Amino acid sequence: MVDAHRTFVIVGGGLAGAKAAETLRAEGFGGRVILIGDERDHPYERPPLSKGYLAAKAERDSVFVHERGWYAASDVELHLGQPVTSVDRYARSVHLGDSTVIHYDKLLLATGAEPRRLPVPGTDLVGVHHLRRLAHADRLRNVLAGLGRDNGHLVIAGAGWIGLEVAAAARGYGAEVTVVEAEPTPLHGVMGPELGQIFTDLHSDHGVRFHFGARLTEIVGQDGQVLAVRTDDGEEHPAHHVLAAIGAAPRTALAEAAGLELADRSAGGGIAVDAALRTSDPNIYAAGDVAAVEHPLFGARLRVEHWANALNGGPAAARSMLGRETSYDRVPYFFSDQYDLGLEYSGWAPPGHYDQVVIRGDAGKREFIAFWLKDHRVLAGMNVNVWDVTDPVQELIRSGARVDPDALSDPSVPLSSLL
Repeated sequence: MVDAHRTFVIVGGGLAGAKAAETLRAEGFGGRVILIGDERDHPYERPPLSKGYLAAKAERDSVFVHERGWYAASDVELHLGQPVTSVDRYARSVHLGDSTVIHYDKLLLATGAEPRRLPVPGTDLVGVHHLRRLAHADRLRNVLAGLGRDNGHLVIAGAGWIGLEVAAAARGYGAEVTVVEAEPTPLHGVMGPELGQIFTDLHSDHGVRFHFGARLTEIVGQDGQVLAVRTDDGEEHPAHHVLAAIGAAPRTALAEAAGLELADRSAGGGIAVDAALRTSDPNIYAAGDVAAVEHPLFGARLRVEHWANALNGGPAAARSMLGRETSYDRVPYFFSDQYDLGLEYSGWAPPGHYDQVVIRGDAGKREFIAFWLKDHRVLAGMNVNVWDVTDPVQELIRSGARVDPDALSDPSVPLSSLL
């Protein structure tokens, strides 16, 4: 029986929130657990939205974290399709859009992120898309199928992970695809210039056209429909639909209005939390895309917008809410699938934080591991079409051991021997 004298509220109906609710029950919490989400769908995972589900390789039901009946069976109260409009820290309450007020003993903010909008004319046209929510993927999946049937053109603004994964899905349907990217290579801000050409070649081999060093300045339309896009170097590209894939911004409005400490925007923003995922208010926690964690391993505040961070961060926050000693020191991890290329990336090594990239294997055949080093220490590793190496890669990162780059690049040398 639920103890109504203690109430834990989770704001955010994504993976982090759902896994936090699951962990609270698994760890024996007997009070009320209330999960509030502003979407009508019950909590789901986001990777399939740009991968399997979008490419019609997975069914819609496969995206959900739990079956709908799990919530009632686990005594988790769902408030779906209902935005939280404010948090009153002093009354310890959240206010919903329908004027409902819910009091809490502990509060978890797992509000995620939202796609950045293109600051150009024409974004109100029917054929302009973003990809963040299941409803977006539902719509875009139908659009891509139609473009494939009609030999239609999709222009993607941004060559990050979402842009590249959607490009791969679109080519799978047979759509014509042009990617406009301000940087000189794809994924430039994630892995620097050293590996960008590999992804340029991969997509070019599958018929994607790139336009680097340019930004969209206008989406041209007629009768409410997209006809073309223009870029700041005077080029014009035909388009029937446009996807804005220029990144995401953490949804911090509730936290900011409540007076919680935020991380510096120049470092990615988000809600500032300590290693136990506590905010500046001891009764409020944050996890997932919105949380900027003081990371014990890297000695920096990190905000990670990837599936594994939500998967692991939600449970960590739940344990911290229960008073368990928690230090969220997970090595950041994400994966991507594009055509016949699969990859896993572990670590944190943005441009400017490393001084060397070492390749182990055959980059030309797209079967290799890349390592980002600083002072001969591994900061990050990415295995491409090479499997079962995530654990030793993460062990190298965690160890902080100095490694010989020649040995690191030699596939005959076991990674475990470098520790």
